[in-house]
Amino acid sequence: MKKIKCAIVGPGNIGIDLMEKIRKRSQNLELAMMVGIYEDSVGIVKAKEYGVRTEIHGLQPLLDDPEIEVVFEATSASQHLKNAPLYKEAGKKAFDLTPAAVGPYVVPVVNFEEHFDSANINLVTCGGQATTPIVAAVSRVQEVEYAEIVSTLASKSAGPGTRINIDEFTETTSAALVKVGGAKRGKAIIILNPAEPPLMMRNTVYCRTKDAPDLAAIRESVGRMVAELQKYVPGYRVTMEPELSGDNTVVTMVQVEGSGDYLPPYAGNLDIITCAAVHMADTWAARKLEGGRR
Repeated sequence: MKKIKCAIVGPGNIGIDLMEKIRKRSQNLELAMMVGIYEDSVGIVKAKEYGVRTEIHGLQPLLDDPEIEVVFEATSASQHLKNAPLYKEAGKKAFDLTPAAVGPYVVPVVNFEEHFDSANINLVTCGGQATTPIVAAVSRVQEVEYAEIVSTLASKSAGPGTRINIDEFTETTSAALVKVGGAKRGKAIIILNPAEPPLMMRNTVYCRTKDAPDLAAIRESVGRMVAELQKYVPGYRVTMEPELSGDNTVVTMVQVEGSGDYLPPYAGNLDIITCAAVHMADTWAARKLEGGRR
C-alpha cells in the first residue's frame, strides 16, 4: 500500500518515540529519513537498525528529496526558527514538536480541521496538548475570563531540549490557553518533580468563568472532549471532574500515562505530543492519498 514518506529531525527521546509510533501505529506514513548530528546517538543507531536512511551533515539531503513530504521537528525552539523557512521553501509540511510557535497553534481534538492545510503545524507544548482541551471544553459552555494550568512532570522525562525551552514552554502554553482554549487570559506553570520512582504527568486546570459556572454543562462538555482525545491518547484520563473552587472558578485534574512505545509510561508529557503529531500527520497523509480533503 502506498504511503507518504516522512522524516524526523532530532533523534533524541521525542524523535525516537516518533519513530516507534510511525512504525507501530501509522497506516499512511513511511519513515524515510532520520536527521541528527552525531553518528553514535541512540536515535541514529536505532534508525539504521530499522533500515531508515540517516543523515548527520545538515538538512540539505532532506530538503533536496522530493519524495519526503512531511517533516517532524524534534529539535529545539531556536533550531526550528531557523529550519522552518527552509522546510517551507522546499515544500515540506512541518509538524513542530518544539515550543517555537512558528505556525498556528494546533491541538488536534480542538482545532486541527481549521488548520489542516497549514504548511507548519505548531503542536504547542506537552502541557498545552494536555490542558488546552479542558479549557476549550469549558469555553464552549461559558466565557472563560482566566485560565491557569499547572503541569507536573517527572524530572527524568524532561531531557535537555525541555529544560532549554522552559521559558518558551510557559509562554507558548499560556498563549495556547487563549488562542486555542478560548480564555481571555492564560497562565502556565511547569514543575519538574524529582520523585523516585518517577510520577506520571499530572495537570491541574483552573478556569474562572464570567458568570456562575454551570457545573453540569461543564462536566458534560469536558467528558465529550476527553472521549475524543482518548481516541489518539489512550492514557489520558480525568482524575478529578470539574469542581467549584471559589467564586466562579472551576478546577479539573488530569493525568497522562504514556503508551510505552519507547519512553516509559511515566513520560506521558512526551507521549501526548508525539501521539498528537503522528495522529495529525497520519490523518493528513490518509486524505492526501485519497485525493485530497473530502
